Amino acid sequence: MYQVTDAQTLLRHRRRGVGARVSPRVSRTVVLLGLTSMFTDISSEMVAAILPLYLVFGLGLSPLAFGVVDGLYQGVAALVRVASGVIGDRWRRHKEVAAVGYAISAVSRLAMPLVGGAWTALGAVVMADRTGKGIRTAPRDAMISLSSPPDGLATAFGVHRALDTAGAMLGPLVAFGILALAPRGYDAVFVASFCFALIGLAILWLFVENPPAQPEPAPAAPRPTLRGAAGLLGERRFRRLVLVGTALSVATVTDAFVYLSLQDALDFEVTLLPLLYIGTALVYMLAAVPIGRLADRIGRAKVYVGGYVVLLALYGMLLAPASGAAQIVACLLLLGIYYAATEGVLMALASTQLPPGLRGTGLSVLVTGTSLGRLGSAIAFGALWAASGTATALAVFAVVLALTTAGAAIALRRTEGGDATIA
Repeated sequence: MYQVTDAQTLLRHRRRGVGARVSPRVSRTVVLLGLTSMFTDISSEMVAAILPLYLVFGLGLSPLAFGVVDGLYQGVAALVRVASGVIGDRWRRHKEVAAVGYAISAVSRLAMPLVGGAWTALGAVVMADRTGKGIRTAPRDAMISLSSPPDGLATAFGVHRALDTAGAMLGPLVAFGILALAPRGYDAVFVASFCFALIGLAILWLFVENPPAQPEPAPAAPRPTLRGAAGLLGERRFRRLVLVGTALSVATVTDAFVYLSLQDALDFEVTLLPLLYIGTALVYMLAAVPIGRLADRIGRAKVYVGGYVVLLALYGMLLAPASGAAQIVACLLLLGIYYAATEGVLMALASTQLPPGLRGTGLSVLVTGTSLGRLGSAIAFGALWAASGTATALAVFAVVLALTTAGAAIALRRTEGGDATIA
């Protein structure tokens, strides 16, 4: 199977005597991309954290209607991810392709105050924002992968996700601070959001460099084309990983529904919903790097599957009798740990199975599968909630997740070779 072979990405050592332990270093590119994502997430989360509150309690959308909207929010980026990954690989210009995505998302912030309360126009702006995210994700992850040593991939993605999540935590706080100083100053929130997005784009454009050029793919290797992207699925180990990731995402309840389920069970003030995003982001930020290092040390597949065991524990906590603030804290801890053990770890796991020249293409195929899975998950959960109530929907998803996690553990155990072995 493919392995990372670029000699320039080999781990550098500090030898301080015989038997000294060596920790993977994170490259300058990874840190700068993390700062880019941090400022971009401050921008996006300033407006995204209030979506459940606005749509369900403000506009009165039903659980099914909200499930459709939330699914689109989760999955619309999949429409452009593969194309952006292919273009980045083919032109070897991952930075420039990512910059286009960041720029589209930045412009969408200024469009927010212009559309007012028109839901159809607001939906179009949200879709533009998610399209920008879809364009930038694959080339950004490819740059992280190509700039990191093979045995430090999960650590590198963990550092990036920690900085990214710091932005997700700070965004709602900044928005609340602006509104505290200027009640109903929503235009000020949108303008500030645009400014943060512009800072992130400037860091990428001015300071980040494209990874060193990789050797041309061998004649027999898949080319950076849409057909080549589909051809990657012909490789057994990578296809198995895509199927496992997609299947698990179908059994994953989205954040918004987790928080709405908590509010439904505990009946706390709905205006507190955005604070739940902050709590999850804080846990994720603190756990991302340690769990990434753990994955590099004991095996990424083990940690990845373990993340879904944590998610199953979260479902159990949501189904438990209401116990007030302690239940909220436990759920936020479990959700943050789940993200730390799965998002970056999955990208690191896939990176070892893709050739450098097709890294962006392959990662975009994987993320497209998981995004479409989450789209279907959101719609299915919303339909179950509308038909039978929150508890039934959670119970069904818990059973599906338990079976899928067991299947994932078996599938990855059968995968031959290093990273993807959990036995």
